[in-house]
Amino acid sequence: MDVLENFKMDQKIVVITGGAGLLGRKHAEAVIEAGGVAVLSDISGDALEHALNGFKARYGEGACEGHIADITDKSSIESMKDALLKKYGHIDVLINNAANNPKMEGSAANMGAVQFENFPVSLWMDDIAVGLTGAFFCAQVFGRVMSSQGKGVILNISSDLGMIAPDQRIYRKEGVAENEQTVKPVTYSVIKHGLLGLTKYLATYYAEKGVRCNAICPAGVWNGQDETFVKKLTNLVPMGRMADPDEYKSTILYLISDASSYMTGSIVVVDGGRTCW
Repeated sequence: MDVLENFKMDQKIVVITGGAGLLGRKHAEAVIEAGGVAVLSDISGDALEHALNGFKARYGEGACEGHIADITDKSSIESMKDALLKKYGHIDVLINNAANNPKMEGSAANMGAVQFENFPVSLWMDDIAVGLTGAFFCAQVFGRVMSSQGKGVILNISSDLGMIAPDQRIYRKEGVAENEQTVKPVTYSVIKHGLLGLTKYLATYYAEKGVRCNAICPAGVWNGQDETFVKKLTNLVPMGRMADPDEYKSTILYLISDASSYMTGSIVVVDGGRTCW
């Protein structure tokens, strides 16, 4: 077989949780451009509709579809699974991408002046429910389908901060009191490290059933963040910059396609060299 044939996703059904977010949409582009069907799952109906309209205008009907789902509720995932099997008869890939993502450019509740000692247990439970328990539920539901098919791929989206601890100095601002300094939340580290453990567990559990599971650890994506923050962050990156939003697409495609057919349990770090330091 021609090597490029291994990257084709012709009519493969790929479920992407958190599909309406920035990276979720980029994962979907990789799937669609390789010939697959991107199934965007998101809890926000408005964000999902906006993403789907953009994809349909760009790629036409049939390249993607959306499902409003709460991945912290296993029955919601089961409903999505049943609908997809009824329509397509198979589900080929799960990308566990959803998270309560604490971004510098956003207004997430878990990204702010919340020091570790004061981090609310309610936020801890909410973040873990989406980022880790949601991935666990999805792996249970879709992993069962894939193992019954004898083939499938699960890809967990971790982070460079699944390999290292966040450097809280890049969030600090001069002249701001200690208790008012922005802090990367503890839940982000716990979830992203936890996804690597889930990856290795699933890889070995499903190995003889034809289901592969790998993880990608991407670094920060430039998305209009504050210039001072960007400078502090990029000083920690040997390549001296943040990732472009499109730069992970090829790696995603490699990991979900037959091009990586002998890979399972692997952690692929794509971080401009940050974790080398």
